[in-house]
Amino acid sequence: MPVTFYNTISRKKNPLIPINSNHINIYVCGITAYDYCHIGHARSTLVFDMIVRYLRFREYDVTYVRNFTDIDDKIIKRAQEQNTTTEELANRFIDAFHEDMLSLGNIKPSLEPKATEHIAEMIALIEDLIAKDFAYEVDGDVYFRVDKFSEYGKLSGRNLEDMMAGARITINENKHNPMDFALWKKSKPGEPVWDSPWGDGRPGWHIECSAMSKKYFGDTFDIHGGGKDLIFPHHENEIAQSEAASHKTFVQNWIHHGFVTIKDEKMSKSLNNFLTIREILEKYSAEVLRFFTFSTHYRSPIDYSDNAMQDAETGLDRLYSCLAEIQKLPSEGQSDKHTVAGKKNITKIQTIEDRFTAAMDNDFNSAQAIGHIFDVVKSLNTIKQSLPPAPSQSDLDLLHKGAEDIKKLATSMGLLQQDAVQYIQDKQQKVLEQLDIDISAINVLIEKRNQARNDKDWAKADEIRDTLLGMQIEIKDDAKGTSWQVKV
Repeated sequence: MPVTFYNTISRKKNPLIPINSNHINIYVCGITAYDYCHIGHARSTLVFDMIVRYLRFREYDVTYVRNFTDIDDKIIKRAQEQNTTTEELANRFIDAFHEDMLSLGNIKPSLEPKATEHIAEMIALIEDLIAKDFAYEVDGDVYFRVDKFSEYGKLSGRNLEDMMAGARITINENKHNPMDFALWKKSKPGEPVWDSPWGDGRPGWHIECSAMSKKYFGDTFDIHGGGKDLIFPHHENEIAQSEAASHKTFVQNWIHHGFVTIKDEKMSKSLNNFLTIREILEKYSAEVLRFFTFSTHYRSPIDYSDNAMQDAETGLDRLYSCLAEIQKLPSEGQSDKHTVAGKKNITKIQTIEDRFTAAMDNDFNSAQAIGHIFDVVKSLNTIKQSLPPAPSQSDLDLLHKGAEDIKKLATSMGLLQQDAVQYIQDKQQKVLEQLDIDISAINVLIEKRNQARNDKDWAKADEIRDTLLGMQIEIKDDAKGTSWQVKV
């Protein structure tokens, strides 16, 4: 079965049919580099990191381009506020972005073009649009004629006449139509400038992505991505200017992810709920944030809260705990021993890859795919808990193979890549430090419990077990004696 996903422009799920054999070109709108990245940027980069990873997992050859907007009104304003240049400011926050991406464990795109490095390509595209009468110049500014592009609004589903009726027309408006958008902006005093056929100025925002994607992918490519907030006007305008110039389909497939809210409210500095990636990673690991993100379908809205992140951490711990316990099991068993697995659990474990890929092939349904992993972990835990002191070879093989399959599949999301035993040990040590628990005190309690059991004082033994559980210490009795671990 091919990978299928919801295509914004067709408004339905389409199978992925690469333009060029097995090769997929994907372009994702990157950041405007004027501030530290927030939770919304985290979701966007994680979603497309997952999509690219999964397509490569499905053996597609993927070229992944994500741009930087390094000249923009916001960048100019912030540079003026900080008494620095737009170049210094943008490069500083591009460096910060790269640090954040490294912290999140995201793969690097194949290319990361900057807008300012492609001014010549933008000017050439604008000249082509003017020559074809899709753009016009007014006193150093160049605008795109939206009413000449008959399909304007096809991505967003908006009607041009309705948009024009609601537009606010300012006095001395230079634009022929209030919906016309800027391709080139005449420079103002103190702003960075580039020479152009229309005088000193700088590019508009929308022309950047059209020019850069055309340079690296040509007139038509496979996938363009971004957040739902970019559908209009940014992506709509990209389509208009690109197809007006080439007379070809600009992009075959459009992928847009949902919004992020903070405790059911839109993120805003005025509401004091503006969270940067760096602030989140001070409280939670990058893998917890990744797990939280993929536990919701990428097109659905996602609400960030401490409770949701703690739930994600608990879920991740559960997966690692299962893998760690299997990792510690022997590889050699008794060939003549009876299996305890059971047909139902065997089938669940052996079919995990088919069910996982079926979920991911269906519009990258990471939430359902993770659900399948948890389903298998439940079966693995059931078998593991039923193992006799000398387990059968078939049960051990099934457990180890199941754990290997889970790790392999999770790799397509960038999850479960740490050594499971070390992960659990680090978590337990962290909990001990947070609770300020003395290990020697735990051992004393266990010795007292063992003595109570020897004395057949079962009430006392149970009381000590409950005391240890209250300290988040779980104990396990087996033929080798009593062992303990921190409940994570």
